[in-house]
Amino acid sequence: MSVLAANSHVLCSRQVRHSHRDQQPQFWSNGGGLLLLPKASGLGFMDRNRDGNKTLKRDLKVEAFWDTDTSSPTVVELEAINDCHQLDQILSHAQESSLPVVIDWMASWCRKCIYLKPKLEKFAAEYDTKIKFYYVDVNKVPQALVKRGNISKMPTIQVWKDGEYKAEVIGGHKAWLVLEEVREMLKNFV
Repeated sequence: MSVLAANSHVLCSRQVRHSHRDQQPQFWSNGGGLLLLPKASGLGFMDRNRDGNKTLKRDLKVEAFWDTDTSSPTVVELEAINDCHQLDQILSHAQESSLPVVIDWMASWCRKCIYLKPKLEKFAAEYDTKIKFYYVDVNKVPQALVKRGNISKMPTIQVWKDGEYKAEVIGGHKAWLVLEEVREMLKNFV
């Protein structure tokens, strides 16, 4: 059985099995919303008794509960920038609110870009109210936008503040190293 959670609260399941009435129950938690049970019929396990006959042991209890632990990282979906006009609007709005803007310049064919983007979305959740995060897929936008960003390698993560380019990290190495470099770069702007 597989269960999908509709929001940030994770649906967890727990299996409780009592071997003997005087023993403490054993708990198995999968933490991911997927519950795998051994061969079961009804509400218990099928087993054979000493005579070889099948018997149903009704000693299985299954519980489902909502895990309200919010320590798991949330994800901020990066908004796409599709043309120069949209970039101008974003930079103008950021300038009015005095917020820096981070732009992930990536390509859909770039493996490192594809691997980095979800990690950057988790990273963006840390700065949700302080910095706005966007991405540009260089193969889906006019080349004038790519030239405006002065992009030659991907992934490139840039910081823009007050309507101007300020700094960048070119991420051709491991994603966690790129994120550490981005974190260091953002210390100057937050």
